Amino acid sequence: MKTIDPPISVGVLGYRFMGEAHANAMARLPMFFPDAPEVHRDVLVGRDESALAEAATRLGFDRFATDWESVVEDVDVFYNLGPNHLHPEPSIAALESGTPVLCEKPLAPTLDDAERMADAADDAHVQTACAFNYRFVPAIRYAKRLLDAGEVGEIHHVRGRYLQDWLVDPDEPWSWRNDADMAGSGALGDLGSHTIDLARFLVSDQVGGIERVSGHLRTFVGERPVEDDEGTRTVTVDDAYSAQAEFETGAMGTFEASRFATGHKNDHTIEIHGSRGSLRFSLERLNELEVLREDGRGYETVLVTDEDDPYVDRWWPPGHVLGWEHTFVHENFEFLSAVAEGRPFEPDFSAGLAVQRVLNAIVESDGRGEWVSVG
Repeated sequence: MKTIDPPISVGVLGYRFMGEAHANAMARLPMFFPDAPEVHRDVLVGRDESALAEAATRLGFDRFATDWESVVEDVDVFYNLGPNHLHPEPSIAALESGTPVLCEKPLAPTLDDAERMADAADDAHVQTACAFNYRFVPAIRYAKRLLDAGEVGEIHHVRGRYLQDWLVDPDEPWSWRNDADMAGSGALGDLGSHTIDLARFLVSDQVGGIERVSGHLRTFVGERPVEDDEGTRTVTVDDAYSAQAEFETGAMGTFEASRFATGHKNDHTIEIHGSRGSLRFSLERLNELEVLREDGRGYETVLVTDEDDPYVDRWWPPGHVLGWEHTFVHENFEFLSAVAEGRPFEPDFSAGLAVQRVLNAIVESDGRGEWVSVG
């Protein structure tokens, strides 16, 4: 992989939720990660020219463009933060021009598209990233250390859930996230992809990959009103999913996600149970890891904010907690450093493809009503 000398010029497709999160992360880098490569927020890409101009100024970009095709060859790195159906073509075009790409998750709306993107990455020999930012939570990194050190023994169970409630109201307007053609899936891809990636990151060295799944998908509200319109549009994705999984060693996995879990705003929880102990993490308490050790009588809550904890030496004194936005700072530091130094980054497009295969198998299992092997 080639190295790119700083300043690294970055083009970003998407200026709303994820665009703001990544722009904020790039702005924080020189303050807290002085060893990060210098970054030039070059060009912001979108469709609405007036909204785009305002966002470019607010988020610190020098210019804006309404055509991604004119950007992917001009920048050193391309961030694809658009809706899922816009992940394949701009990302592939950037890779074909030799430009490293960070793409939001899930990698693509369909398995075929994800495979095309992963093939393009293999051919390009440049850095790619699938933006699973929860890998960069200090408590998750701390959990990974414990698991790799064998602290929980032989892993028997992996349990993950991601619960939100923003769609409970049937009058919540229809958006692209409710459309299969644009999103691919609903809670499964939007939320479940995070959980499945975390499970792979944390335990694949001990239990291998997910070999087969049994999935169930459900849509609770079939139509939603169109914002600023008198009509409605059909919801063609799942509002919730659940799945059982079997890992290579025979370890069991249970996964679920819902956008109808009343009272849960952003509750991403993962538990790992082994022969000598257990770990439990919740995103709503992201500075904490609950640890049950072999000789313990109950869970110990570890506040992961000490200087020797992952990434924490860059921020505040012990006990001065971090937040959700810091995960993007860590992710951007790792990815842009890999680009500057000419080394691979993880999770890359192959990791995104591995998750996509599990998502696809869950959908297939729901349709067939039986266990399905992950291809």
